[in-house]
Amino acid sequence: MLARRIASLTGVLVLTSAGFAHAGDDPVDAGQCQVIKFCVGVGVGDESGGSDGQAGGSSGGSNDSDLKCGYTKIEPKPPAEHPAWEGKDPAKYDMYFYSCWDETAGEQRPDLDGFVVVPEGQPPAPQVDPQVLAQRAVDSMTLLGPDIASPRPTGKYTVGVPMWMWVNQSATTYGPNTASASAGGITVTATAKVSKVVWSMGDGTSVTCNGPGTPYTSSKGMAQSPTCGHVYSETSAGAQSAKFPVTATSTWTINWQGGGQAGQLIEIRQTNVEAAVGEVQVVR
Repeated sequence: MLARRIASLTGVLVLTSAGFAHAGDDPVDAGQCQVIKFCVGVGVGDESGGSDGQAGGSSGGSNDSDLKCGYTKIEPKPPAEHPAWEGKDPAKYDMYFYSCWDETAGEQRPDLDGFVVVPEGQPPAPQVDPQVLAQRAVDSMTLLGPDIASPRPTGKYTVGVPMWMWVNQSATTYGPNTASASAGGITVTATAKVSKVVWSMGDGTSVTCNGPGTPYTSSKGMAQSPTCGHVYSETSAGAQSAKFPVTATSTWTINWQGGGQAGQLIEIRQTNVEAAVGEVQVVR
């Protein structure tokens, strides 16, 4: 793709006071301008680059970015009047053309193209925002909402009895999840992990849990969860489908570094489940 872009740049460059344009096969009305020919040299810096979870209860039935970028050194150097020099002395500076393309989409990214002027012999600095690469790394992770283990949609829960909530942990539902993205000669690595899960219980209350929660076992009896739990004070009989709509919202905290920078991103994901809550049945 870069070779194709280089080929399109080899030819005539029309310079005007307002800028420049590539001359094609058709005549170009350049006005008062100077036509200068130069060849594009070899590209450099190219980067390809058991229980329901209620106390006393029982069962109730990493990828790299697709954006590729590269610098192409322009040789021989255009004359000093070339507007891309911005007044700098060609004897002391080198000129590069910076271009990007999306391999998946199979298209150029002209919005990122441009000329770069640097001191002679000094490689050009990265032109891609590291935070943009960080987001591309995150997008490749396929971060999902919580994988809810409890409450279960087929479970039966009881008013006044502690419910234990917890989620299963995997790279895509809880983390940690690490991925990298590269472009313009730099690589950014991001690591994502869920920092909290906020449970909306469907009865007007919410519970914030700073961890995945603790799985319930029968040996815990009627105890409350030490990390993530809730006690319903009313049944779900009046709710739609006679079940409380429970929503677990995870906050993914992503720390990234690369290109001489570091930062943090936040992603939010949700998962829904329903919980049937009834009253204690007294057997006589």
